[in-house]
Amino acid sequence: MPKSTRMPGLLESAAVRRRLAIWLLMSPAAIGCATTGTLQNGVYRGVETSYRIGPVDESWTAVTVDRQNDLAWHNASKEAVMHVDSDCDPALDIPLTALRSHLMIGFTEREVVEEEHVPMDGREALRTQFIAKLDGVPRQILLQILKKDDCVYDFGLITPLDSSFGEALPDFDRLVAGFGTTGQP
Repeated sequence: MPKSTRMPGLLESAAVRRRLAIWLLMSPAAIGCATTGTLQNGVYRGVETSYRIGPVDESWTAVTVDRQNDLAWHNASKEAVMHVDSDCDPALDIPLTALRSHLMIGFTEREVVEEEHVPMDGREALRTQFIAKLDGVPRQILLQILKKDDCVYDFGLITPLDSSFGEALPDFDRLVAGFGTTGQP
């Protein structure tokens, strides 16, 4: 697993980095307490839950944003970020579409490109691809949200509005495809 670092510039703009941090903070995990678990051999163990994820290759650098996300990575060559968050707060037992809307807060000029329900770890997850602006800069975003065993798991990919989305998508899909809950920590 690559060494964890502070968030390198998604772009060289401090405003964009700040807005990205806000986006990661807006995930359902940020509603409750921040998780501060560990990732070892593809298994995340946090205070509230544990789960496995698919492999993340060396081109992605692990990052933390004020300890408000379970796991996040940055790929400098693709200017892309992907993350995984979890929260087991009973107050989050709301529809997946409401959780998705919460994750879209902070983006402007949002346009949903595609939305579908997909099978994931024995349940149905909501997968939404949209284009929006982050501090006036167009971004392509993919969110996948799952509720299982009284917990919410959200996954995100954010890239510039160019070919890097297509380049980063297989990495994100591999991460998500390997997801499975492993029971309580």
